[in-house]
Amino acid sequence: MADAVYTHGHHESVLRSHRWRTADNSAAYLLGSLRPGLDVLDVGCGPGTITADLAALVAPGRVTAVDAADGVLAQARAVAAERGLDNVVCAVADVHALDFPDDSFDVVHAHQVLQHVGDPVAALREMRRVCRPGGVVAARDSDYAAFAWYPEPPALEEWRGLYRRVARANGGEPDAGRRLLSWARQAGFTDITPSAAVWCFATPEERAWWSALWADRTTESGYARLAVEGGHTTPEGLAAAAGAWREWGVARVGRERGRVVHRAARGDPLPGVRRPNYPGPVWRSSAPHCASASTTWTPRWRSTSGSPAVRRCGSSAAASASPPSAASC
Repeated sequence: MADAVYTHGHHESVLRSHRWRTADNSAAYLLGSLRPGLDVLDVGCGPGTITADLAALVAPGRVTAVDAADGVLAQARAVAAERGLDNVVCAVADVHALDFPDDSFDVVHAHQVLQHVGDPVAALREMRRVCRPGGVVAARDSDYAAFAWYPEPPALEEWRGLYRRVARANGGEPDAGRRLLSWARQAGFTDITPSAAVWCFATPEERAWWSALWADRTTESGYARLAVEGGHTTPEGLAAAAGAWREWGVARVGRERGRVVHRAARGDPLPGVRRPNYPGPVWRSSAPHCASASTTWTPRWRSTSGSPAVRRCGSSAAASASPPSAASC
């Protein structure tokens, strides 16, 4: 098994993003499978905000939160304590060799973990091993090649290429999202439900937050050190990439119209067109001006006993073999 280094590290700029994550915005595809009384393993829990949401949903069932970094588990414990949750247990663990007996959990969940591990197929096999028959293994991972933004500063394309080189040199796979279905099949799963989702950062406040954390992460996190020490770039190169992120964050290209159905200026209906008696459509896929869309793939696998026949997947599974553009997710 190849060793891998966690590219981001746990700098404040990284945890700023991780603490924003909730079960609703990061694990919505899994929520329909949860119910009170289930036992959950949350792999790569980080600061524990998703963990705490899962714990609230399955109580009195227990959530075991594991991470390879002992330091961040203190934050996960603190979040659980602040929310009054007594059904969360935290422990250090390696997803390639989980220290749990077979069939220990009803649900095994990993959010943006497989992109950072040395052997994602082996990790999925371990997740499957500790999942009870009939349970669910769920993973969501980014696909950096599918990130989309506008305006499109050339320096941000250079940043993307640099990040992907650094991540792969560290033993990870930054375009993990598109590979999840293949990895799941290699790991022996047969009952697979693939899907995809997009985070969209379009309002001035969202753009300012997203661009600032990536600018800080580019120059101050563990990634910055690894990028320079690995000979992939220079401090000046990182500063230029951070500047491009900040420039994008304050760009003004006009009013955002990231809607599925076009909305007339100032909300007025077009002449002769009756205004429908329902709220305007919510942006779902097409990237608005001054937006950054982060595409994330979210297969879910049901743990089965025996050797059932492979279920043929429909068009969504076929589509997941190669990522759509941000405008078609």
